[in-house]
Amino acid sequence: MGKTQVRGLAARAGGWSARHRWAAVGIWVLFVVLAMGLGSAAGRVDVDEGNQLTGETHTAARIIDDAGIKEPAGETVLIQSEGGAVTATSGAFRAAVADVVKAVDGTGEVTAVTSPYDTHTVSRDGRSALVRFDLRGDAKTAADRIEPVLKAVAGVQQRHEGLRIEEIGGASMQKQYQDAFGDDFQQAEYSAVPVALGILLIAFGALVAALLPVALAITAIMATMGLMGLVSHLQPMSDTANSVMLLVGLAVGVDYCLFYLRREREERAAGRDADTALRIAAATSGRAIVVSGVTVCVAMAGMLFTGLAEFEAMGLASLMVVAVAMVGSVTVLPALLSLLGERVEKGRLPFLGRRRRQRGAQDGSRFWSAVLRVVLARPLVSVVVAAGALLAIAAPAVGMKTQQLTLDQEFGDSLPMVQTYNRVNDAFPGGSEPAQVVVQAKDINAPEVRRALADFKKEAIASGASRGPIDIKLHDERNVALVSVPLVGGSDMDRATRSLEKLRDEVRPATLGKVDGVRAPVTGQVAGNHDFNDQLMGSVVPVFAFVVVFAFLLMLLSFRSLTIAITSIVLNLLSVAAAYGVLVAVFQHGWGASLVGAEGVGAIVTWLPLFLFVILFGLSMDYHVFVVSRIREARLRGRDTRDAIRHGVVTTAGVVTSAAVIMVAVFAIFGTLSMQSMKQMGVGLAAAVLIDATVIRGVLLPAVMALLGERNWYLPRWLHRLPDLTHDEAPETIARPVPEEGERVPV
Repeated sequence: MGKTQVRGLAARAGGWSARHRWAAVGIWVLFVVLAMGLGSAAGRVDVDEGNQLTGETHTAARIIDDAGIKEPAGETVLIQSEGGAVTATSGAFRAAVADVVKAVDGTGEVTAVTSPYDTHTVSRDGRSALVRFDLRGDAKTAADRIEPVLKAVAGVQQRHEGLRIEEIGGASMQKQYQDAFGDDFQQAEYSAVPVALGILLIAFGALVAALLPVALAITAIMATMGLMGLVSHLQPMSDTANSVMLLVGLAVGVDYCLFYLRREREERAAGRDADTALRIAAATSGRAIVVSGVTVCVAMAGMLFTGLAEFEAMGLASLMVVAVAMVGSVTVLPALLSLLGERVEKGRLPFLGRRRRQRGAQDGSRFWSAVLRVVLARPLVSVVVAAGALLAIAAPAVGMKTQQLTLDQEFGDSLPMVQTYNRVNDAFPGGSEPAQVVVQAKDINAPEVRRALADFKKEAIASGASRGPIDIKLHDERNVALVSVPLVGGSDMDRATRSLEKLRDEVRPATLGKVDGVRAPVTGQVAGNHDFNDQLMGSVVPVFAFVVVFAFLLMLLSFRSLTIAITSIVLNLLSVAAAYGVLVAVFQHGWGASLVGAEGVGAIVTWLPLFLFVILFGLSMDYHVFVVSRIREARLRGRDTRDAIRHGVVTTAGVVTSAAVIMVAVFAIFGTLSMQSMKQMGVGLAAAVLIDATVIRGVLLPAVMALLGERNWYLPRWLHRLPDLTHDEAPETIARPVPEEGERVPV
């Protein structure tokens, strides 16, 4: 009788861990503790917002940094006549302005307080005026010191009826945001874990079995947080990357453990002893986890091609947590299952536990069995109906409009600062978010430079890009001038962007551009958004190509089938397109927006489509690899293709459904946050996972595979030389005893 070697990293890792249980658990705990300790000691370096872009925004930030200029946090107080009877020339209005100047100056927290009568910041209709000042200290921590100033302004408001006196600025807006929504993310993150645990309790019917996936996910997240601190010294990280890492880590960590644990329980329910069931789970579900994990890592790596520091941070953090969760699933999980043995069933929920034992793991899902009977009986009709429905859902995505959301789009009427922001922009278009021209010259006081600055100021208004007032602040010793230019358009991003382009393409070349040795990049919020959009759009094709090509190659090598690789990519793209359609329908057109507590804001936030593509393409491969692996396994055991499809889909339906419900629930939590961009992300992710786990995996995949029949396993002769990563061990082979000293088993 011949011998064959059980191949595959997952099978080897699972076998070693089961035999060296305490060593495997100890190594994992040591790894988590060391990663957290080293990461904490190293500290985390965060993305510098000013330097994360290329182009003019980055150039402007570098000039300011190299010159050592520390721009303070600027604040503005709007004084406005509510009824229109009082104007800026009246005594009451002047008294209010004087009181504001005195009150804010008296706090000791501000400097450079200016009166609107000196800076000419009085609106054309004479009803509004702006008092401007800077906060002392570091601009990054200004929000922590703004409270006394806000109270002083509120006190002036109480003494002047008939006038509206409100403060707005970067620090006051951040303070108000933190007070209103600062705990939103934390609440969402904290509630995600109990939600996942509750769903797992229902799925497994036992407390210990439910705790294992959550424990694995949490330890993987803890280890990754430490690794993020270390890696941040090479690639800066961010709070956003941390939140995305937590989302992805919880999703894949629970999923991978769920796949493994369900298979082990299924084999035990079929009569296998504990060691045999564990070996089968290691070689089957363990292999699917490795294939899925590598595919997800490749998808996340796509974000590294954007050239955007924030995206690179999110991609690297997500990639690390997936890799850590994958390694934990195929190493420490088998050790824990071996240690626990029958105790994994401890803490049974009486009704659920009894019902599951009576039904048996091999029975599969009755609902999906019924669905499969219909799908496999009429595969062509099923493909036409399911694909037609998804294309109809995806149709709105054709008209997708992306932009950075303005303050009122992001928060609606939920914050008082939104109304203040709009009132300032109505009275002084562009005044709350002016463009800033950073002018650097060999000698900033040279006559030709001073003339060019004066010409620039005049032409900016004459061209229609700005209505003024344009403020020039000279830093003589640094040979730098900072020119503040309110853009026509204000909070209307389309109009403000056109004003920006006029400033960059027409006004600057005709004035500052004519002086040799002068650099004058234009920055500011509108410019930053514009440069971000340009850079993001330029990275779409490389990112899409990288993710699709590498996912295709991984599927081709893992399943040795050209057909499986092609259908996998097509089905995943269809799933992503449907998610885009849902996003556009709800948030751009406002169809059913109230059902998710949202508003139709007329656009999708710029970064979301590419982010969703990468995340969804990676996560949807979880289910796809798991289901197709089970179908292929059944096919190799002698079932015909149609029977293998039915067996694979039905027996994986429970775990796919449980995993999908957890993901949808966790993502839906983020859909309840107050920010529209977070709602869009949560709803988009939840909708995509729901579509993927039901229509794609339950209807389209089996229907397409049934139509293709034996062509599912087609591999052209010229591709036979490709590396073989299939690791095709049938459970009957794996089930035989494995000698302690090796992993060779008789055939």
